[in-house]
Amino acid sequence: MKQSASARAVSYLANREHSAHELAQKLSKAGFDVEEVENVIQQLKEAGLQSDFRYAESFIQSRANRGYGAVRISMELKERGVAADIISECMNQAEIDWFTLAADVRSKRFGEEMPDDYKSKAKQQRFLQYRGFTHEQITESFNLTDDEK
Repeated sequence: MKQSASARAVSYLANREHSAHELAQKLSKAGFDVEEVENVIQQLKEAGLQSDFRYAESFIQSRANRGYGAVRISMELKERGVAADIISECMNQAEIDWFTLAADVRSKRFGEEMPDDYKSKAKQQRFLQYRGFTHEQITESFNLTDDEK
């Protein structure tokens, strides 16, 4: 017996939060037509079961806890179909010290010792940039000592 679109959507949301875009993709892939998918997502939003804002908040916390910076998190949220205004509002509300996080990620990956040559410092900077930290956060991560964290 085939599940209805709304039942399938609720089962997806029972596992974890999904953006409306992700939900639409999954439902379309499952064979539901576009109009039905849009109606189901609208009903879920009205019932409070689906919220891009709530999804963005949990995604930001999850990625920050894994050591990713604001730039990368924002990019990933855009890829998942979350609106730019929701992303910026959630990023502003997130109580995350990105400078300290960058320093913690650097020291976890490379140790407490500061790099003594240009090559190793550049390697660490590239790693932090890949993780999504800004230039200012990366620079500051090399200046923060344990006392300042």
